[in-house]
Amino acid sequence: MTNDNDIMPSTPHKDFESIKKVDKNKVEYWEARELMPLLGYARWENFDEVVGRAARACLASGQAVDNHFLKLTKMVKIGSNTVRKVEDYKLDRYACYLIAQNGDSSKEEIALAQTYFAIQTRKQEIFEQLSASEKRLYIRGEVSDHNKKLFKTATAVGVKNFGLFNDAGYRGLYGISLKAIEKKKGIKRGELLDRAGSTELAANLFRITQTDEKIKSDTVKGEISAINTHNMVGDRVRQTIREIGGVMPEDLPTDKHIKEVKKEVKKIVEEKKKELK
Repeated sequence: MTNDNDIMPSTPHKDFESIKKVDKNKVEYWEARELMPLLGYARWENFDEVVGRAARACLASGQAVDNHFLKLTKMVKIGSNTVRKVEDYKLDRYACYLIAQNGDSSKEEIALAQTYFAIQTRKQEIFEQLSASEKRLYIRGEVSDHNKKLFKTATAVGVKNFGLFNDAGYRGLYGISLKAIEKKKGIKRGELLDRAGSTELAANLFRITQTDEKIKSDTVKGEISAINTHNMVGDRVRQTIREIGGVMPEDLPTDKHIKEVKKEVKKIVEEKKKELK
């Protein structure tokens, strides 16, 4: 039976993802006291020393420590109707990476964290260097790859009518059928994802990865259950967009076909290569 409150990211490091938060500026962060047990530390005093070493490494690299390690205080319950003030830190991805690098390397948890945050930090660095067109190409590629994985998962649980299965996800995310979406946007049949901009593609990527994970984690069986799961996940993504005040996907403008973007990016890359010769 599916649980609407149990949608988790599709990733081998679910624990790090599950405690990740996003602030009002859409910056990802972790709280030190929640991160601590995932890195194999039981005592705050010991973990606080690791945070201190990481902060000093940050300073030594010429970075402003407060931009990555923000000290917090919060109230926690210690007994019946009793609370006390404790220290904590708001840590961005780079801070977590430095903490993992400065932790006890003999701990298996630290090794996992080093890999996870190194990969995530590098991905972010690469993504920030991309142009708008390249970002769109990147996300479109991710959508294609994860769609293949979702179809494989859906097939394994008994889905045969992929038209209905796909439409259920679109109905959840867009509030209307795929045919109605195409009509509203004035695009040809089958062009939705190829004409979607980065924001719309990102919403679809989230729908796809979460549906794949939900079907697997809830051991969904049968075509009807899989279709209902896809619709439910799409609807939850739609609710989230509404709650944060985002533009609903059916109202987002279309972009030039992804094939045109590929040609433009290829041309730019070739020109850059010539300039370097």
